This record gives sequence, structure tokens and C-alpha cells, in this order.
Amino acid sequence: MGAVRAYLDWNATAPLHPAAREAVLSAMALPGNPSSIHAEGRAARGLVEAARRDVAALVGGEAANVVFTSGATEAANALLRAGLQTACALLPGAAALAGPVIAARIEHAAVLQAIEAAGLPAGYRIALPVTADGLVAPAALAAALAEARAVAPGQPAMVLIQLANNETGVIQPLAALAAVVREAGGILVVDAVQGPGRLPIEIAALGADALFLSAHKFGGPKGVGAIIFARSEVRQSRAFIAGGGQESGQRGGTENVAGIAGMGAAARAVRAMPEAPQNLIQLRDEFENRLNHLAADVEIVGKGVSRLPNTTCFAISGLSAAQALIAFDLDGVAVSSGSACSSGKVRSSHVLEAMGVPAAIREGAIRVSIGPETTRADLDRCLASLEKQLARRRATAQSATAA
Repeated sequence: MGAVRAYLDWNATAPLHPAAREAVLSAMALPGNPSSIHAEGRAARGLVEAARRDVAALVGGEAANVVFTSGATEAANALLRAGLQTACALLPGAAALAGPVIAARIEHAAVLQAIEAAGLPAGYRIALPVTADGLVAPAALAAALAEARAVAPGQPAMVLIQLANNETGVIQPLAALAAVVREAGGILVVDAVQGPGRLPIEIAALGADALFLSAHKFGGPKGVGAIIFARSEVRQSRAFIAGGGQESGQRGGTENVAGIAGMGAAARAVRAMPEAPQNLIQLRDEFENRLNHLAADVEIVGKGVSRLPNTTCFAISGLSAAQALIAFDLDGVAVSSGSACSSGKVRSSHVLEAMGVPAAIREGAIRVSIGPETTRADLDRCLASLEKQLARRRATAQSATAA
């Protein structure tokens, strides 16, 4: 295997941006605790608060409404298991949101497992179906909210929906869905992890009451993320991690100053590249056109609806994902099959299953996800590897026929 590889798995983790690396290393040299009042502590606090402003700006939010976490998984668990409280016009009076939870069947495993672990009463967990294109239909959401009202009258439901799916790239019509949630008096939490650098994000325009991010998806370091609340009236009912009252009492424990500084730097870098999504669309579309020429029977998931500009989930009849991933890797190409957050296992996708995709396609689904550093040469290498695999498949089929 040569030293040069094609990294095409940005949805799993984006390469660390140079500005983020520099910020991390610089912050690691500071000795101060950000809760200390001396000069060293104030310097550390300054880095955290600067990053808080940068992360807020990334989603059109306010710095005071940003709570740093160890990543999206912690954020999902915190929002689900600590609960939310609000004193906004939609829900008069402060109220802990302990009602039913509604989540689409295609949500990330971090969300689905957090719901499973939340210990909800019988009937309080409501699975939201999706269309064959992987979209949540407003009518289906309205029906789920009506079910929630029947199960728990007077208790607001929490609805969790991804901005864009990590496996297929399919983008949800969140503004329309948020209107349905508001009409029913519920609260909307958005997994916006795949958005930064690929989609413009404005928390108010999305209609979300809260959203969460993970730094390593957009060029920041691993192990840091954030919850962003839409308004100062919306907060967790209690700290998910109890401790010394850090993060305005929302998340105990000394802040990961280096990680947070890196996340802030990555957020600034994303905002400095507004042209990136259009460049990604051009590369993705070229890649998919060449895929169609290479294999007439290729299936591109979500082809007919809005998708992330960097994501292609495809399957070719007779191509096994488990075998293909090994072949790609040996040819110096890093791609994936579904989510990378399943202990390194290649397994049938729950996302594709929820979309009604046939088992033969699910078992062969490959995800190619690109980023600003991706070149046409990287995609050439991927397609060359795939062509070799298809040639071997044809040769095997011919041999079997001859025998």
C-alpha cells in the first residue's frame, strides 16, 4: 500500500484543520484553570469564551446559549436524560419537559441509544417513520405528536430530527417540520452534526429550540462538541454531569480548554469558506456521473431529493460492502459503509432499512463523503479501485457460468 491515500470519509471525521491544530497546541501550553481568577486562569477563560462566540456565530446563535460538551453523543444524552425547561411564549411558565420523545427511525445511533437509555415510561417513546427518500413527512410528524398528546395530555413532547443524515446525506425540511412541532406545543431538538461546512445553519431559521454539534465533523479536534439553545429561556432542567457549576451550571467539570479552542478555530475556518459547499457539489456530481458510467446498475440513495453536497451513498448489485471496504482500503482509499460509530463493524444500515431499501442494496451500501481538501485525483483513485472490484466480480461470474 502506497504512502498516498485518498481519504473519503469526512462524514465520520474531517481532517483536523491547521488553524484548529495550532489553537489546540497553543491552548495546551497554558497552565491555568478557566475557573481560576488569577492571570493564568483568566487567559484560559478568554480562550473558552472566544470559542463560545465563534461556535455561536457558526449557527447564528448567541454565545450565552452555548454549552460545551465532550461531543454530540454527550449532548444527545444530556438533552434527553436531563430534560429541558422553558419559559417561552410557546410553553407559558417554566416547565420541565418530561413528556414523550419522538425521533425519526433514521436518527444517529447516539440519539436512538440515548432514548433507549432514558428509561421512558411505556408509550413515551414514539418512532417517526420516513419516506422511501428518507424524509420525515409533516403529516407523519403531526400524527406522532397527536399520539404523544394522547399518551401524555398536557406534557410537551420532545422531537429529535437530524438536519442531514450522516449515511445518506438526505436533508430534512426542518422549517416545515418545526412549524408542525410549534403548532402542537412541542419542542424541537436538531442534530446538526453534519451541517457545518456543508450547509448554512441559522438556528432561528431552522425553528429549533436546541441543536448540537461535534467539532471533529468540521475540522476541529475529537472529543469536544456543543449544545446551542435558541433562546435564553431554554435550558437543561439540570446538569447532566454534576460538578462545580461550570458552563453556567449546565455541565460540570473543568472545561476542555484545548479542545474548545480547537473547535472555535474550526468554526472560524468554516465561516471563512462560504464557497466550499458549491465546490463540493461539483465534485460530488462529477463522481456520481462517472459512477453511472462505470456501473449501469448502480443505486444512489436519495438521488431525487436534497442531499449534503459532499455525500454519496451507493450500492451495486452483487457488491458486498464488507468485502468492498477491505478492497478499497488495500487500494489506498478510505470510505465507509453507513455510520462509523458502530465499533468498527460493517452491518446492515438501520437508516436504509427504515427507508425500505431492499436487503441486497443495504448490504452493499458504500458511503463516499468528501471535503474541501478532496481532489479529483482522490476520486479517480476511488473509481479505479471500484473498477478493479467490478472486473473481478465479472471474471468470477464468467468462471462460474463456464463451469
